[in-house]
Amino acid sequence: MSERSDQLREQILSLVREYHAEAFPSLPFEPGVSGVPVSGKVFGAEELEHVVSAGLDFWLTTGRFAAQFEREFARWMGVRHAVLVNSGSSANLLAVSALTSPRLGDRAIKAGDEVITLAAGFPTTVNPIFQVGAVPVFVDITLPDYGISIASLEAARSPRTKAVIVAHTLGIPFDAEAVRAFCDRHGLWMIEDTCDAVGSTWNGRKVGTFGDLATVSFYPAHHITMGEGGCVLTSAPLLRTLVESFRDWGRDCWCEPGKDNTCGKRFSQQFGELPPCYDHKYTYSHVGYNLKATDLQAAVGVAQLQRLDGFIEARRRNWSVLAAGLAHLSPVLEVPTVADAADPSWFGFVLRVREDAPFSRDALVAYLESKRIATRLLFGGNLTRQPAYIGREYRVAEPLHNSDRIMRGALWIGCYPGLTADALQYAVATITAFCSDFGSR
Repeated sequence: MSERSDQLREQILSLVREYHAEAFPSLPFEPGVSGVPVSGKVFGAEELEHVVSAGLDFWLTTGRFAAQFEREFARWMGVRHAVLVNSGSSANLLAVSALTSPRLGDRAIKAGDEVITLAAGFPTTVNPIFQVGAVPVFVDITLPDYGISIASLEAARSPRTKAVIVAHTLGIPFDAEAVRAFCDRHGLWMIEDTCDAVGSTWNGRKVGTFGDLATVSFYPAHHITMGEGGCVLTSAPLLRTLVESFRDWGRDCWCEPGKDNTCGKRFSQQFGELPPCYDHKYTYSHVGYNLKATDLQAAVGVAQLQRLDGFIEARRRNWSVLAAGLAHLSPVLEVPTVADAADPSWFGFVLRVREDAPFSRDALVAYLESKRIATRLLFGGNLTRQPAYIGREYRVAEPLHNSDRIMRGALWIGCYPGLTADALQYAVATITAFCSDFGSR
């Protein structure tokens, strides 16, 4: 880079800062006019500067920003390795796929082996189990904490069980210590789906650090965003190598893009039935994919990471405002109760319309949407009732009563950092008005 190009870069980035101030001003909240989203990206001039700077590099695959993000996010989470990928769903696919590697010997997941998971949640927590030829074993969700019971895990286990993959639903930590102990007791792999729960803790320890592997999403709805993006976390060097192999076409080589001969043995090894000294860069030890993120995405993530602690604080504060404002409606609306050991980094504010309430969940959703308060259901509800799984091979370990209850009665609204105090109070007032005046509608 020349001195002139450096000067031009700084001029461009200076203009980007000016552009941000003009293009993305803060707007006042107008009740009934302004929307109250469930989620959204929160960003400043720094994110725009980073993505433009990455564009000026014109390094379009993973590069310097990706390496920086992996290093800094792993340090923030408290794990040894963070492997950046293109989505949280891909992170789940890679975490499960890594456990099928022959390098894991008898512990490798093989076709027909079983993986225990929750029936209530997001489908891409479960889909990788099907995709590697294993069999999901569904257990019920617990209420009112939206977690998983250890008794359910014990009942679900069979001689074919190889792993447990469970999500921290909407940021509410399940008892990760107990699940870890269960997996250790029976020699099982533990995967934490932490896509909704970055910053949540159990007994002061961050979730995502209990499992052999953990996954994170950087979709705009999540705690930080890259637009699209995700991450696999682990402290085991072998698992990191396996995840990277499946992410990078299944290759045996671990060179970063644009680099050669990191191992020093590129043309001096023998693999499988290949000719001796076959190029290690084109040696494949797994049936993999290409699921890398781009450096433009990672550049946004690097800037977002500087805001993460503030984002988590805002989510907790906003959730508390909603919980306090709606506490008087507990006879008809159930708010989660969390264990003393849990400190959620809330993804959303979930409500469950009680069975004896004088209105339905659908009626409440329709009313809130009419008032420009966005709602979401608790993802796929009871996944065994979804059309995608009709005819698929799975096992149900126990009656899924609570999964059905949240499928019919639960919804959630936003508590993300972009919501103002006025927006939160409008949501409280609107829900209160609906519940208190429902009989006249």
